[in-house]
Amino acid sequence: MNLLLYAVTVVIWGTTWIAIKWQLGDVPPPVSIAYRFWLAAAVLFVLLAVMRRPLRPPREAWKYLIAQGLALFCVNFLCFYYAERTVPSGLVAVVFSTAPLLNSINSRIFLGRPLQPAAIAGAVFGFLGIICLSVPEIAGHLGDHAVWIGLAVTFAGTMCFSVGNLLSSRMQAMGLHPLVTNSWAMLIGAAVLTVGSAVAGLSFVPQTDARYVGALVYLAVLGSVVGFTAYLTLVGRIGPERAAYCTVLFPFVALAASTVFEGYRWSPLAVIGLALVVLGNLVAFGAVPRLLIRRRGIL
Repeated sequence: MNLLLYAVTVVIWGTTWIAIKWQLGDVPPPVSIAYRFWLAAAVLFVLLAVMRRPLRPPREAWKYLIAQGLALFCVNFLCFYYAERTVPSGLVAVVFSTAPLLNSINSRIFLGRPLQPAAIAGAVFGFLGIICLSVPEIAGHLGDHAVWIGLAVTFAGTMCFSVGNLLSSRMQAMGLHPLVTNSWAMLIGAAVLTVGSAVAGLSFVPQTDARYVGALVYLAVLGSVVGFTAYLTLVGRIGPERAAYCTVLFPFVALAASTVFEGYRWSPLAVIGLALVVLGNLVAFGAVPRLLIRRRGIL
């Protein structure tokens, strides 16, 4: 079950970049994000009603729901939309690949969980792999002041993602299912984005072309309802430290799609980066020690 949740998260979130790209246009990003989470929350509430699950969270959960809505379904996305305007996507991927390390550190600080050496070592391998992948985009951009501001915003978005992970883990420990917490947190995030967009005077006129609507449905239903439910369920099952490691695989799924749709060509350095990410996965999930034990047993 854990492997299925992991694979679903990687495949779906590794391909949402195409849908996000198709949404960039006449509709301001905060408004598009709000539309996404209004629709996702509506789908989740319908699912909960069909499944006859209790809809109302306990009173003590509301402070976590509000914090998760702001961190994971509002500020997180605003940061990355802003960063993509000034920072090459390779640099964004490098910063976001620190999510497993941030989850390990934040879990230690806020939840008192012991640091997991395997998860940290795996995250380091994954981070190095993403750097190898992103070298062509990184070169020539680090002297730009706007890029450094964008990197800081990217790190803030990654921190919000990590905080959202920990909040979900905390609420699951209280016995709340991610379907319930995601529905309310997405509703809160969408409401904040809508109010903020209205105050900022942004246009709410939607695009009605097939590409934009199709991207919106994909992001809301698969990217949000399925993707976030699968990922945050994984957080509750294996912990935020190891669950977040799937984030370093997203760029490779995205590049696989780019190979098919945009003719991306793999360089030797990108292949090395892929090998490092695969090694990091094996280390993070304890597969390398098991393989070594079996190897020694055979020898």
